[in-house]
Amino acid sequence: METEIRSRQTGSAAGVGLMLASSLSSQTGAAVGAFAFDVIGPVGVVAVRQWVAGVVLLAVGRPRLRAFTRRQWLPVLGLAAVFATMNVSLYTAIDRIGLGLAVTLEFLGPLTVAVAGARRHVTLGCAVLAAAGVVLLTRPQPSSDYVGVGLGLLAALCWAIYILLNRTVGRRLPGLEGSAAAGAVSGLVYVPIGVGVLVAHPPTPAALACAATAGVLSSAVPFLADLLALRRVPAHSFGLFMSLSPVFAAAIGAVVLGEALAPLDWLAIALVVSANTTAVLLTSRTAR
Repeated sequence: METEIRSRQTGSAAGVGLMLASSLSSQTGAAVGAFAFDVIGPVGVVAVRQWVAGVVLLAVGRPRLRAFTRRQWLPVLGLAAVFATMNVSLYTAIDRIGLGLAVTLEFLGPLTVAVAGARRHVTLGCAVLAAAGVVLLTRPQPSSDYVGVGLGLLAALCWAIYILLNRTVGRRLPGLEGSAAAGAVSGLVYVPIGVGVLVAHPPTPAALACAATAGVLSSAVPFLADLLALRRVPAHSFGLFMSLSPVFAAAIGAVVLGEALAPLDWLAIALVVSANTTAVLLTSRTAR
């Protein structure tokens, strides 16, 4: 009995470590990728990231592409399109409004899915908290970067659709085949785009290294860490921990990129994180 309890505790501790590694790796990768924006732009960085992610996902998932049916390919192609759009929207938003604010806006996507899944009146409070956070983040004024805010919200919409499509892909394809195929297709889509950008804006070795690092840290490492973490901790615990990602993004943005956030920005991030945490708890209770 004691051995079993210790085994569970060890598994939980390992799961927490993996979740921490996933979140920190993802946000650090985005910050490192930002160093290449001045040379190849956000689109160039995303292209290289998608290529790296596609190769890693193919190697891990090993999808049997020739065996896919039309019914299986449709959600996979949709997932690939959303994946590609989400990343370019997020990275362009990071370029315009900073890592912490962009990631916080992006997290409105899973928050919306969680609130919709809970189906309780108290979820209205979550929506109000999130809305207050958005108002504080954007603080509409003549100097506000509405394009950057809009791109962050587009990334949020894409993430919400990504979550829903992933469920469909998971039901129609075994294991990781669907996600791997979507990653590969997304990488192929970015071949002509990326080549065009890199020809127009010749990359330096340092810029390519930063973009490739973003692919490894923001795609490959989180994908594998999340996969292993979900085998060790409950799904709702995973969701709760991932709710802290905007905080990690803001902290890493401040340390790595020198992004200084005002007290109101931190308050806004806290409101969005609180709303997401509450929504995840409500969803897990409803599922039970």
